Amino acid sequence: VQLQASGGGLVHTGGSLTLSCAASGRALSNYDMGWFRQAPGMEREFVAVIKGGTTTTRYADAVKGRFTISRSYLKSTVSLQMNSLKSEDTAVYYCAARRRSVADLTATSTYNDWGQGTLVTVSS
Repeated sequence: VQLQASGGGLVHTGGSLTLSCAASGRALSNYDMGWFRQAPGMEREFVAVIKGGTTTTRYADAVKGRFTISRSYLKSTVSLQMNSLKSEDTAVYYCAARRRSVADLTATSTYNDWGQGTLVTVSS
């Protein structure tokens, strides 16, 4: 599946931003769709995921209660609504996809398809 992420930008601390990932080539219902992020000098880390064919979601502890992942089958998009942003949320955000699997949802290595990344900068 081909992925195209968008929506990044500069926002002040406490602000909100919505990222969008447009998917093409396959039915989203067959894919687990995730968001990951990578800050400068850091490894890529899990942010949120929504399982294919279900409404099951999972979030990293650092974003729980502030971020919401959602999916539109009609538009073939996955969105990440980010509220109450903090400086530590600054990173390049990537959307990712894998065929529905029972493997660890948070493991970067289990995702096969990646978008190009979109930069989110949170300034104080």
